[in-house]
Amino acid sequence: MKKKSTQNIMTAFLLNFIFSIIELIGGLYTNSIAIITDSLHDFGDSLSIAASWFLEKKSEQKPDKEYTYGYGRFSVLGALISTMFLLVTSIIVIYNAIPRIINPEEVNYDGILILAVFGALINGLAAYKTAKGHSLNEKAINLHLLEDVIGWIAVLITGIIMKIFDIPVLDPILSILITIFILSRVIINLKKIFEVFLEKAPEDIDIKSLKKHILKNKDIKDIHHIHVWTMDGSNKYIMMHIKIGEDAKKKDIIAVKSYIKEELIEHGFNHSTVELEFENEECLNYECNVETSTSSHFGHNH
Repeated sequence: MKKKSTQNIMTAFLLNFIFSIIELIGGLYTNSIAIITDSLHDFGDSLSIAASWFLEKKSEQKPDKEYTYGYGRFSVLGALISTMFLLVTSIIVIYNAIPRIINPEEVNYDGILILAVFGALINGLAAYKTAKGHSLNEKAINLHLLEDVIGWIAVLITGIIMKIFDIPVLDPILSILITIFILSRVIINLKKIFEVFLEKAPEDIDIKSLKKHILKNKDIKDIHHIHVWTMDGSNKYIMMHIKIGEDAKKKDIIAVKSYIKEELIEHGFNHSTVELEFENEECLNYECNVETSTSSHFGHNH
């Protein structure tokens, strides 16, 4: 899956980089501020996609003595760089489009229509290649490309209207509207990325439900010190303390461990650390006295 992601990102980079050059030439030829600024935006995308490809490739490395959890979070770093680049280029687009609203300039409508069709096809192909991405990095890149497809469809429709009614001011207005849409998506994506970096519990994990399932085992007396997080937005990790009866035998302990592992796999956890304690054994961690099932705070100790 990781190797497929890096291949898709590389394909997206090549398509985006080649088209950004064609787009810049076309934007200068048609005198369209929307196309010129979008070409700069696409060139910036290409650079960020290249960085994302490198970091996605890095994330494939196996755990070692320096990164004992592996390199999965490098993929999230790629998503952050890509998204921040999109934020900066969006601000540049708005800055350049506003003066053109005040003083509209004539544009080459036929050239815009040709570029719009070409742009929708190229970006559509790149978006298709990354559409089934699993990592936050690939999802961030797919978001870029999907927005570009929508943008080019809007350019095509607006180009037809401008050609029929000769309204050049629609060019910068469209540029700003597309940018506002992109910024709304950027904010949502940044939120997800920061939640991973801040080690927030994944939204699809219900701690109460998990505890309820595990406590169905009569040999398990209590669960505490639960910490849930994700390294890259897809792989989930958990650690917990499990209390068992004082008279538990070796076979009972093995059975409990096997039962818990099966439950955690069923709930989508890729990695788990479980500490068994006897019922009267004192837990020395501060979090042992915190009811994590109802708390909004989750973290983990390294």
